[in-house]
Amino acid sequence: MSTNGLRVAPMAETNSVVWLRRFLALDAAVTGVNGLAYLLASGPVGQLLGIDGTLLLGVGVFLTLYGAGVGCLAGRSRPAVPAVQAVIATNALWVVLSVVALAVRLGDLHVAGAVWIPMQAVAVGGFALLQYLALRQVRAGASR
Repeated sequence: MSTNGLRVAPMAETNSVVWLRRFLALDAAVTGVNGLAYLLASGPVGQLLGIDGTLLLGVGVFLTLYGAGVGCLAGRSRPAVPAVQAVIATNALWVVLSVVALAVRLGDLHVAGAVWIPMQAVAVGGFALLQYLALRQVRAGASR
C-alpha cells in the first residue's frame, strides 16, 4: 500500500474509513450544489444575499471544482492522508474567511447574506470537524 494512503486493519476499515469517506462525500455534495447555484445563478443569488454577482461567480467556479475534487477523494477506497488533511485545512480556511467577510461587511449584505454566511461557515466547520475526527480514528486504527 502507498505510504500516502491510509494503512488500516480490516475491522477499522469497515468503520473509520467508511465514515471518513461518507463525510467527504457529504461535503462534496453540499459544496458542489452550492458551487453550481453560485455559478448558474450568481446574479440573482448575489442580489438576494447582497454580494456582488461577479464575486459569487468566481466562488461558484472554485466550489464546483473543489466539490468535484473532494468527491473524487471520497470515491477512493483509501483516501490519501495528505489529501484529507488538505480538505480539512481548506474547510477551516473557508470558516476563517467567512468570519473575515462578515467582519469587513463584504459588500452591502442583506439580512439573507448576514444569515447565510455564518450558517455556511458552521456547516463547513462541521465538515472539517467530522473529517478530522474520522481521520484521527483511521490513523489510530492503522497504528494498532
